[in-house]
Parts: sequence; structure tokens; C-alpha cells
Amino acid sequence: MGDMNYVGALVKILETPKQTFINSKTLVIKFRVQLPQIRKVRTVELICWGNLAKSVYNHYKINDYILIEGYVSSRENQNSTKKKSFRKVTITVLKVYPFLLNYKRSLNKLS
Repeated sequence: MGDMNYVGALVKILETPKQTFINSKTLVIKFRVQLPQIRKVRTVELICWGNLAKSVYNHYKINDYILIEGYVSSRENQNSTKKKSFRKVTITVLKVYPFLLNYKRSLNKLS
């Protein structure tokens, strides 16, 4: 039986990745993506490390669709102002594959 928290998914990039460095050497990027579903819009946060983070940051833009593989984790966050708790889902990405890139990207390169 496989790992229960290992996931492969098609996602749409919603925002520009935010870069941070750990120990001034290792690049880490975080950004929100949307899992396309019929019933409800689901957003999760992706985390990429090292060379994969550099590659994702340089090659993919907002509104691109990518296939990802990685590990899912969830944390319960407490909203102190409204006394509500909600789950924050993050996926630590191990592999990324391009699926459908924004069509405007190719138009900009031609002109």
C-alpha cells in the first residue's frame, strides 16, 4: 500500500511565488494554487525547495496549469478575532510538469 499523504494533482497558479532563503543558501518559494473542481474552489499553498524552487520561479507564471507530485500536510489555524479554526493545507512539491501554459507568454516572445 502506498503513502496516504502523497498526491499528484493538476493545479492553476494564482500568485507570484514569494522567495525566502534558509541559511542564506537554500531557496524556498511559497505560493497559492487552485485545485480545479466542479463544486467548490479549493486553494492550497505549495512549497518548493532548492533547484526545483529556482526552476518553478523562473519558468512558470500566474494562470499556468502544472502537474505536481508531493506530500500533503495540514495544520489547524486559529482566527483569534472571530474565534474560528480552519485547516491550512500545504503541499511540499517534489516534481513539477508543465501542462497548460498561459497563451500570452508566447505572444510576448514573438514581438
